[in-house]
Amino acid sequence: MKNKTERLQAIKEIIINNRIGNQDDLLNILTERGFDLTQATLSRDLKQLQIAKVPSTDKGYMYVLPGTGSIGKIMQSKVNNEIKVSPSGFISIEFSGQIAVIKTRPGYASGIAYDIDSRATKEILGTIAGDDTILLILREGIRQEDILASLTDIIPNIQ
Repeated sequence: MKNKTERLQAIKEIIINNRIGNQDDLLNILTERGFDLTQATLSRDLKQLQIAKVPSTDKGYMYVLPGTGSIGKIMQSKVNNEIKVSPSGFISIEFSGQIAVIKTRPGYASGIAYDIDSRATKEILGTIAGDDTILLILREGIRQEDILASLTDIIPNIQ
């Protein structure tokens, strides 16, 4: 029987090198590799590894590891080299005091918010995401220009 450390490493390797859209697919691959685990255990492992499920170019979803950059970069460099990557999903941003609202294409908000939170700068306290909207909470005294500049690495087409 393989141990938890080996299982977690295998999960990371599988997600980096394969396009995994749901837990059943991942569970099947792990079982084929000799790991004996339940869906509940896999779910806890994904949570521990902070693996996120984000929209993919084929209107489905895929799992990605934390700290690997924006969704587009992940998909382009590790998963979908053969498919032209769609735009980031960003539509617009509007400011009101110390908050901003980012509009995205449906299904993109949580992935973009994840990228913002994982690469948060000193200007941003945090995010709350729905399906196509992100509430961005800004620190006191931060200018809109500073927020836009801090988000350009995450959302390249933000103006």
